[in-house]
Amino acid sequence: MTAPVLLVVAHGSRDPRHAATVHALTARVRSLRPGLRVETGFLEFNAPSVPRVLERLAAKGAGEAVALPLLLTRAFHAKSDIPSVLEGVRTRLPRLSVRQAAVLGPSPLLNAALEQRLYAAGLSPADKGSTGLVLASAGSTDPEAIAVIAEIARELRHTGWCAVRPAFASASLPRTADAVRALRAEQGVRRVAVAPYVIAPGRLPDRIAAGAAEAGAEVLSGVLGASPELARLLLTRYDEAVRTPAGRAAEPLSA
Repeated sequence: MTAPVLLVVAHGSRDPRHAATVHALTARVRSLRPGLRVETGFLEFNAPSVPRVLERLAAKGAGEAVALPLLLTRAFHAKSDIPSVLEGVRTRLPRLSVRQAAVLGPSPLLNAALEQRLYAAGLSPADKGSTGLVLASAGSTDPEAIAVIAEIARELRHTGWCAVRPAFASASLPRTADAVRALRAEQGVRRVAVAPYVIAPGRLPDRIAAGAAEAGAEVLSGVLGASPELARLLLTRYDEAVRTPAGRAAEPLSA
């Protein structure tokens, strides 16, 4: 039996670095599982669009696809935008079965990718005990998404960091610069590192970087990007969705 196609659903951006990063990530996923067909579709700004990819798959006789949101939290795009797009496709292409996978986060694999980016930026595991960490997310008006970021910050605090504070580039407070300044006032913090909890470069990650520079953070790591941990996580969420009975939402497990 042919495995369902994996359709990675990215938001899209006018910034060309966004699409380049998404394509690099999907290429890494293909390298991890060569027999799996992996496609990429965008909600806006970039081509091909999600409906166009699914129409092409249906025309070539594909029977099943898993639409995997390239999102770190379950907010508006996962709850409304993507389901709406997929429902429209199901109406037009009834022979193509499309199920939506769970969002990527939270996951220990994301936390591991985030720490690897910090080490690549110049920190070492021995620095954690004297480093205050800003977990800088894109931001959301969705309380569930905000609560997830706060919980991840608490989890990271228990892995050895001197102190951890969440921050947001938009929609929510505090901003990155304010979180950096707050950490400087905490006892035992000798340096402050900012870790963007975002997948690809763009306007909001640039805003995070600007806030880090404004407040004088000593370390700024790169975005999660096409990291091996993130590629493995995409396949984990895909496998979870394939195992989920049709008609039920896939829920993330412990990966």
